Amino acid sequence: MALPELHRFTLPNGLRVVLAPDPSAPVIGVSVHYDVGFRSEPEGRTGFAHLFEHLMFQGSESLEKLAHFRHVQSSGGTFNGSTHPDYTDYYQVLPSAALERALFLEADRMRAPKLTEENLRNQIDVVKEEIRLNVLNRPYGGFPWILLPQVLFQTFPNAHNGYGDFTDLENATVDDCAAFFDTYYAPGNAVLTVAGDVDPAEARELVEKHFGDVPARPVPPRPSFAEPAPKGELRSEHEDKHAPMPAIALGYRVPDPVGEVEAYLSYLVLAGVLTDGDGSRLQQRLVHRDAVVVDVGAGCGLFGPLEARDPDTFNITAIHPPEVPSEQVITAIDEELQRLAEQGPTEQELAKVTARWVSTMHREHDRLTSRTLGLGSAELLFGRAELLYELPDKLAAITVDEVAAAAKALRPDSRAVLTVKPAGEPAAKPAGGSE
Repeated sequence: MALPELHRFTLPNGLRVVLAPDPSAPVIGVSVHYDVGFRSEPEGRTGFAHLFEHLMFQGSESLEKLAHFRHVQSSGGTFNGSTHPDYTDYYQVLPSAALERALFLEADRMRAPKLTEENLRNQIDVVKEEIRLNVLNRPYGGFPWILLPQVLFQTFPNAHNGYGDFTDLENATVDDCAAFFDTYYAPGNAVLTVAGDVDPAEARELVEKHFGDVPARPVPPRPSFAEPAPKGELRSEHEDKHAPMPAIALGYRVPDPVGEVEAYLSYLVLAGVLTDGDGSRLQQRLVHRDAVVVDVGAGCGLFGPLEARDPDTFNITAIHPPEVPSEQVITAIDEELQRLAEQGPTEQELAKVTARWVSTMHREHDRLTSRTLGLGSAELLFGRAELLYELPDKLAAITVDEVAAAAKALRPDSRAVLTVKPAGEPAAKPAGGSE
C-alpha cells in the first residue's frame, strides 16, 4: 500500500518544513517542534524547558498577552504545547480557511516572544501550582517519570527532575530566558508541520511569507546524552504521603530508538504481551492467579514510545497491598520475563498484541492532532516523518524470537528498582544492590 504523500523543503534560515496534505476534512493542523527538552537544561535550571514552553504563550512581537488564545479560539480551533525529554512542541488545529492565521501566530512567537519580568514571575507561579497539583499533592505523583530516572541514570541530563525544583524555578531570570531562546529557538533548530486540508503549493507560499524573514541564528550542536547501562541492580526508596498502597517500578535500558528502531519496537510488543489486557502475562499471573497486585503496567519510554532519543527506558510498574512484600512481586515479574526469554510468546499472543498496536496506531493517525504531532516529532528525532506511516507494518513484522530476545535483555543485574512506600510504613529491607 502506498504511503500518504509528504512534501519537504527547508527555508534559507534553516527551518525544516513537512507538508502532509489530506483533503478528507476541511481542517488543518500546524505544529512546530523545537529540538530542546528536559535533557537540554543546564544544571541549576531544572524545569526550565517546561517553564519556557509556558512563556511562549504569553505574547509575542505583534501580539499582546492572550491574543494568541483569542485568535485560535475565535477561529474555532484548539491549541497547546508540551515539553518532552528531547523536544518541545506547539500545535494548533483549525478550519483550513485559517491556515494563514495559524502560520502567522507560530512565526510571530518564533521571531520574538514577550520575555518580561512580569510574564516570567507569573508563569513561575503557574508552573509551581502545576507541580503541586500533579506531583506533590497527589498519590504516586511523579511515579515513575520523575523518580525512576534518578535511579536508572547517573548523569544530570538523564537523571534530573524535568518538572523542576522550586528554588531553581524561582531563580530563573529574564536574561536566562533570552539566552535559552537565542540558543534553542532558532528556526534551524525547529520543524514546522502542516497537515490536513492543504494545497502544498499554497502552503509553501504562506510558509515562506511568514517564516522566511525570521532571522537565522546558529544552531547548537546536539549533545550525546549516552551513558553506560547499569553494571548491577540499582535500588532506591521513596516515601509518598498520599499513596494508599506501596508501589514498585523496574527500569531497564532499551536499544537506541533512532538507530535501532526495529529492535526498539520488539520491546513495545513485549510490553503488550506482559500487561496489555486481561489475558496478558503479568495481568494473569499477578492480578488473577497470585492476587499480589492491584495494578500492573509496562511500556517503552516514560512519556510513551518513540518520545525520546537514546538513552530510553523500558519500565514495569505495579501497585500492591501492604501485606504483600515488594520482593514477592519482583520475583514473580522476573519469573515471567525468564519464561518469555526461554519460550517466547505464543503466535496467538503475538498476533493479538501486534493487531492491537496496529489498530491503535491507525486510529491515532486518523486524528489530525496526533498525526500532525507525530509527523513533526518523527522528522525531528529520526529525520524521517514517514516513519509514522511505516510503524504499523514494522510492528506487524515483529517475530516471536525478537520478543524473546527483548525479554532476555531485561536482566536483574542491569536495572533500577524503585519502591514507593506510603508515609508511616516501615522501610523495606533491601534484598541486595545499592542505593
